[in-house]
Amino acid sequence: MKAYERLLKYVVVRTPSDENSETVPSSTCQFNLARILEAEMKELGLTDVYLDDQCYLYGKLPATAGYEDKPALGFIAHMDTVSDFCDHDITPVITENYDGEELALGDSGLVLSPATFSHLKDLKGRTLITSDGTTVLGADDKAGIAEILTLVERLQTEKIPHGPLCVAFTPDEEIGTGASHFDIERFGADYAYTMDGSTEGEIQYENFNACKAQFDVKGFNVHPGTSKDTMINASLVAMEINSLLPGMETPRGTEDYEGFYHLTSMSGECAEAQLNYIVRDHNKDFFEARKNTLRLIEKNLNEKWGEGTVTLTITDQYKNMAEIIATCMHLVDNAKTACENTGITPLIIPIRGGTDGCQLSFRGLPCPNLGTGGHAYHGPYEHITVEGMDKTVDMITELVTLYTK
Repeated sequence: MKAYERLLKYVVVRTPSDENSETVPSSTCQFNLARILEAEMKELGLTDVYLDDQCYLYGKLPATAGYEDKPALGFIAHMDTVSDFCDHDITPVITENYDGEELALGDSGLVLSPATFSHLKDLKGRTLITSDGTTVLGADDKAGIAEILTLVERLQTEKIPHGPLCVAFTPDEEIGTGASHFDIERFGADYAYTMDGSTEGEIQYENFNACKAQFDVKGFNVHPGTSKDTMINASLVAMEINSLLPGMETPRGTEDYEGFYHLTSMSGECAEAQLNYIVRDHNKDFFEARKNTLRLIEKNLNEKWGEGTVTLTITDQYKNMAEIIATCMHLVDNAKTACENTGITPLIIPIRGGTDGCQLSFRGLPCPNLGTGGHAYHGPYEHITVEGMDKTVDMITELVTLYTK
């Protein structure tokens, strides 16, 4: 079975995770896909297939005879999607021989345009897979799942020699907890790759240092007619907080290794207000400086408006895995060689975000991230090509082969 055929089968099973849930997995619908994958893994001949009660799915492909002493290599993808644009059935749409121009997404009124996504010109002539424009497609990260299982099938049907292979599919990556309950010992790999990137050929081993920051503002509310020198409007203080941050250091104004402050939500009235940010930077020292900027704002505004007016809570989320991967750069070098050997241009770029592999790396399982061929994740413009998925399967097949030498 081709990778895209698996993808089409998986995306119609809706699996949005729920960031407001306190259960694991955060949504029971993720089990619907997990059970399908569990059955498919057994049909493909994987051993030790195990689905736990938290929706983590594991399996192994034993080494070819004579290759048992090779490194145990792992591949990981996540089953959940974002909850945005995922409130009704997903209808994948196939456009053959895409012309590289504007493409209407069903009857949604949305148009996939090269004016917005310049890479579309490079996809001319390919078979494009999108949604109908009313939902996400779900290629993030069901494309990774499809490619991993297609790899497993190819290794066996084409009798390609390989070392021990470990496979795992996780829940709740999109809400940042996909690696939280991952059983590294059961997984059994010496090294692993997450299949959760974008363009085929992407190789990512540097990610943001990350934290959440919450400002709670307590106002002093009195009648506006008699509020001279007494009222403290919490919403205005909240606006002041944001005005004290660098105006261009937002996601829109940054790229590559540049960090940012991102206001994710805000609420307020005169008596109280709240601002929620995520803060990101690849450089550890710059990251700490960003957190100190937030602390300085809290200090200065409490001096201005009165102690207890502003309360800042910083919650660290994840760290840059580059310091871990630096000790085993063969993971990057072999991925680069695998790309070159299969006619793909390697794209070694930093992740402007985080992956399950980041947390797993710090837990003792070095785990860079590889591209799947998808684009424009987390929204109705998400798309992928049949050819991009095929190229990715070729690349990871070659990668497995390199670890037998």
